[in-house]
Amino acid sequence: MQPVEALSEKAYRIIREEIITCQLSPGDRLAQSYLSQKMGIGLTPVRDALQRLGLEGFVEVIPRHGYIVTAIDVDYIAEIFEVRQILEEAGTSLAAERGANEDLESIREMADFQYKFKERDTYLEFLERNADFHLAIAGVTGNDRLVDLLSKLLVEMTRVFHLGLDLRDSANEMRIEHIELADVLLERNSDQAVKLVRQQIETSKNRIMEALNRNGRTWKKTLVRGMLRSHILPRRK
Repeated sequence: MQPVEALSEKAYRIIREEIITCQLSPGDRLAQSYLSQKMGIGLTPVRDALQRLGLEGFVEVIPRHGYIVTAIDVDYIAEIFEVRQILEEAGTSLAAERGANEDLESIREMADFQYKFKERDTYLEFLERNADFHLAIAGVTGNDRLVDLLSKLLVEMTRVFHLGLDLRDSANEMRIEHIELADVLLERNSDQAVKLVRQQIETSKNRIMEALNRNGRTWKKTLVRGMLRSHILPRRK
């Protein structure tokens, strides 16, 4: 029998991936008994996994009703992108000033990556490399707290980014954005780097909002909807 810690990790990885890829939608209720039965593990590992996901912002506790997948609405998008802009503008400016040449050259090499449109197995790899790229920029500032804050934010934003990748084929556009930013950092042009980051974050935000609106899935933070989309029973086709 596997120890509880290993089972908790398994439950965490499965639930997290389903949230990130929107197999579990914002507002969906996460019934512990159903998840336990579905994964073939006990309630304790599932509960541990949900608590961990709650700390990361993927799920939230609704009093007397248990856990639901954290909602995505206009306010949520505005808040997380506002925080991202604050962190990345500061980090990019400091990186241009403090980054060692060899570190900035390494970041330039990291910038050349993209996903394949509609090949969803490439999306998660792309988003992981995207996070690595932005964290590398934060890392050359020498500010560990900045890296930690940005890391946690990018983890929470993964499912939001995932929605935008399916809107249209923006793979090469995003690749060019990363390369342009890396090139400006190598030039030590702090002002231009901050300007690019601001533009790129705004473009990303607009892409997410368009994806939500186009699909009629501007999810609202309502408990009723979460209860209707309960995962006590399998969802109807």
